[in-house]
Amino acid sequence: LDTIRSGTMPFIEHDAEPLLASALAQDKLVFASDPLALKEVPVLIVTIGTPVDEFLNPNMRVLDRWLDGVLPHLSDGQLMMLRSTVCPGTTRWLADRLAAQGRAIEVAFCPERIVQGLAVRELRQLPQIVSGTTQAAEDAAAEFWSAVAPEVVRLSPIEAEFAKLFCNAYRYIQFAAANQFYMLTTAAGVDYYSVLEGLKRGYPRMRDLPRAGFTAGPCLLKDTMQLAAVAQNQFGIGHAAMLVNEGLVLFLISQLEKKVDLQSATIGLLGMAFKADTDDIRSSLSYKLKKMIRFRAASVLTTDPHVPLTADPELLPLDVVIQRSDVLILCTPHSAYKLLDTRGKCVVDVWGFLEQGCGPQYLP
Repeated sequence: LDTIRSGTMPFIEHDAEPLLASALAQDKLVFASDPLALKEVPVLIVTIGTPVDEFLNPNMRVLDRWLDGVLPHLSDGQLMMLRSTVCPGTTRWLADRLAAQGRAIEVAFCPERIVQGLAVRELRQLPQIVSGTTQAAEDAAAEFWSAVAPEVVRLSPIEAEFAKLFCNAYRYIQFAAANQFYMLTTAAGVDYYSVLEGLKRGYPRMRDLPRAGFTAGPCLLKDTMQLAAVAQNQFGIGHAAMLVNEGLVLFLISQLEKKVDLQSATIGLLGMAFKADTDDIRSSLSYKLKKMIRFRAASVLTTDPHVPLTADPELLPLDVVIQRSDVLILCTPHSAYKLLDTRGKCVVDVWGFLEQGCGPQYLP
C-alpha cells in the first residue's frame, strides 16, 4: 500500500503508471488494510480465489478465512464481485454462506481474463463475462463493467466459473502439445522450429500451434488441476498436460547431461519470472530447473532484468552470469535477451527465441 500510495506500481503493468498518478492527483484512491473500510462501499471486488493444495485439490480455506474476518464489517445491499479463478460452485457457496448469516449481499462472479502486464489495455478491448447468483446481482455487475468493457457476456455463475477454467486449461494443453512435439523432435535430432516454420507457412489450420517453452505461473497448472478435481480426477488430458509441461525441465537436463560434464560446469539461468517481460516469479519453472540442476552441476547462477532483489536475493547481474557460466539456459524469453551477446557461450534455447549468432546452441 505504501508503494502504491507513493505513485509507484508494485509490479509491471504497462500503461498503469499514468493512471495511478492521475488517480492520486485527483484524490480518487483510499488506502486501507482494516476491514472497517469495507462498510457501506457499494461494490466490493474480491481478488481471492481458490488455490490448489498439496494434493492438487481446490482449497477453500483462504476465501473462507477472509469471509470470516470481513463478515462483521459488511453492509446489506452491497455487491460482492469475485474476480479471481474459483472452483465451480464457489460463487453459489459464497452466496449461501452470506444468506445463512442473514446478510442481504448480492454476489457476482466476473472473471478476469487479461494477460498479465496488459490489463489496462485489455480491459478496454475484451468482452467481460458477468454472472450473479440473483438477477439483481447479475444486472449490477453488468452495469458496472459496461463502463469499461466493449461488451458484456452474461452467463450463470457455474457457467462463468467453467468458462474461466477452460480458458486457462486450454492454453495449458496447447503449450503441452508444443512441448511434447519439441521433445519428440529434439530426441530424434531434429530442429523443432524448422518443422514448426514449415508446417505453419501458408497453412492456417496450424496457426494456433505455439512455440515450446516453460509453461507455469500462478494460474495455468492450478486451474487445470481444479478442473481435474471437479471431474473426479477423470480429466486425463489435463493430467497429461501437467506431466509434459512439468517434465520439460527434466528433459532439458537429461539432454544437457549427454553433452556436458555437469559436475564440473557452472550453469547460468537467464530469466526467473514465469513469463516474458514480467517480474512475477510465482510457480516459475525456472526455479524448478534451478532446484533440479543444482544437484548435478558444480554451481548454478541466476539473473533476471525485471525481478527485484527483494523477491530473489540470489540474482546476479546479467554480465556476471554470462562471464562465469559455462552453459547458459534461456528460461524466460524476455525482450531484453533478444539480441543478447553470450560471448560465445553455449546456449540452451528451448523457445527458439534468440537471434542467430547469439552463440552456439546445444539444443535445436
